Order: sequence, then C-alpha cells, then structure tokens
Amino acid sequence: MGDVVHTMPALSDAAQANSSIRFDWAVDESFAQIPAWHHHVDQVFPIALRRWRGDLASQTGRAEARAFLKTFRTQKYDLIVDLQGEFKSAFVARLARGMRAGYDGASAREWGAHLSYGQKYNVPKGAHSMSRMRRLLSQALSYEYDETSVDYGIERSRLLPVSLQLNRPYVVMIHSTSWISKNWPEHYWRELAQKLTVAGFSIVLPWGSEAERERSSRIAQDDTNSLVLPQLSISEKASIIAGAAATVGLDTGLSHIAAALGVPSVTLYGATDPNLCGTIGENQMQLASGFECVKCHETECTFAGATFKPACFEEIHPEHVWKQLQLAMANARGKSKEVYQPA
Repeated sequence: MGDVVHTMPALSDAAQANSSIRFDWAVDESFAQIPAWHHHVDQVFPIALRRWRGDLASQTGRAEARAFLKTFRTQKYDLIVDLQGEFKSAFVARLARGMRAGYDGASAREWGAHLSYGQKYNVPKGAHSMSRMRRLLSQALSYEYDETSVDYGIERSRLLPVSLQLNRPYVVMIHSTSWISKNWPEHYWRELAQKLTVAGFSIVLPWGSEAERERSSRIAQDDTNSLVLPQLSISEKASIIAGAAATVGLDTGLSHIAAALGVPSVTLYGATDPNLCGTIGENQMQLASGFECVKCHETECTFAGATFKPACFEEIHPEHVWKQLQLAMANARGKSKEVYQPA
C-alpha cells in the first residue's frame, strides 16, 4: 500500500508540467481504491495475479483473467511506465499496448525487469522510493519538477464517507503491519492510549484481519474512550484518518495515507529505514530506534538473547511517543517548530 501512495506525487509532478495529461493505473486489487483519489487518474485496472494463479484451473478464474486482459488491452497508450521495477509489474506492463519505459538494469528493484522496457532510465538506488518514482517519470516524460514540493493530488471528495458517530477530537492508532518485526508492543499501545485519554482524546483503532481486530480489542480493553472500528474499506479508513486530530502508526500503508492527507502523525521505525520508505508530508514526525541492529529489514526479530521483541522497539517508550505527538500537533497549529529527541 505504501508504494501505491508514494506513486501519487509523481503523477502530480507530471500534471503540473502538462495539465492535459491523464493516467490509467494498473494496481493490485487490494489497493484499487487509492489511485482513484488522484484527480488526474481516469481508469483504474485492479489486478489479481496471485489469486488468478490459483484460479486458472477453474473456468471462472480463466474467464475473469480473460475479461481483464480484454479490457486492459482496449486502449493503446502513448507511454506505459513501470514505476515499480519488479518482475510482476514488468509483466503487467507487457500486457498493455504501447511503448514501455522503466528503470535500467542497474536501477530496477529486481534485475531482469528492465528487459521488458523499450526505454530505460538510470535512477540510482539508495534513495527513498517516492524520490525514485518521481525521477523516473520525469525522465520518461521529459519534464522538470521541484523535489522539495510534494503534492499527492488527492481529492478528499473522492474518499468514501463513513456513517459512524466519532467522538472528537480523536487519535487513530495504526497498530497493524504485516511484519512481526515492525509491531510496537501491545502494552505500549495501551499505555499510550491511557495518556491520550487523560489528555481528552478519543482513540480509534482500525484493523484489516481477524488477528488485527483482536489486537485492537485488547488495546481498547473495553475503554469507553476507545472505538474498535467495524470492517471498512481502505477509502473509508482514509476518510476517518482525514478527520483525526492525529495518528500514531507503524511503517505500514495507513500511516502513509495519513502523511498524504497531512494529518499530524508520529510513525515508529525499527526494522525498516525511514530514509528509504518513511512517511513524507506535512506535519509528519518519525521516531526511529537507535538500537544496534536497527534497519535490519528482517520480517521477524532474530536478535540473539533478546527478552523483548522486537528488540529495537524496547527503547521507544510511550512517553517518548506522546511527547513527539504533542509536538506534531503543535507544529500543525503553528505553535512550535521544535523537534523532540528522546533521551
């Protein structure tokens, strides 16, 4: 989800250079609602490659894949740009009709993806994923852009409204992530929730899976100031985030949506590097661990002898997060420019 959100400023750059430009966007079906938020996106093509691989043996699966391919190949494009540079995205690019562009062999995320492109561009690795995509598209379409300005191009009217009674002001706790190594401990979440409640905030807890719903319930612990959301779409969750006083989150998709919407946020980093995949936007603060194995990029914590896992999160205490969050909200109100550093 984060990669999808990070793609949006590249489209805004292109639209600023050429106001008549329009985009169609092929994206994993799980995240198909997100591209439609951008005001220069016309058609979104949801792709279900993983699901189709399992269903191609069935008549229904083959029919769905054929229907997608027929629709996808109706239009011939002036240019097809693969901004991901992976085998899967390169394969999808080959299915579309038109000249293909992407990263060269030294730049692609997965070597060999570049063989699918007619036009190849060098975009050095080691930069943030958003920066790489913005640079690639600018080279492919030959325009200049302001690297210091980030516009996600989101029309808030395109978010799906939610008919829920939310007590304001509320803070959204984005506690769910697919990597075990990126999970902040539950007892830390509960301690932070108590601090927020004392300060007069309600707590809103989104989730995506049953395990995440159960974690939300444990964090809330029947607190009348904490609301575990019902099952919602990504767009509905984004609508709730847009109305929040702030969010506290992990390195996961909803945190990047909060950044795209400019909601004051604190995002916690341990196993991943915010310089490569961190939240970018107004009113954003990142709290990274200084632990010795930080940025390991392992999905599970394997630090030898650790009694606290993930080990890198032990030193990021709720008190640190609460102080950082207060500063994020104050900065958003223009009352402070100080940056808090944990002891």
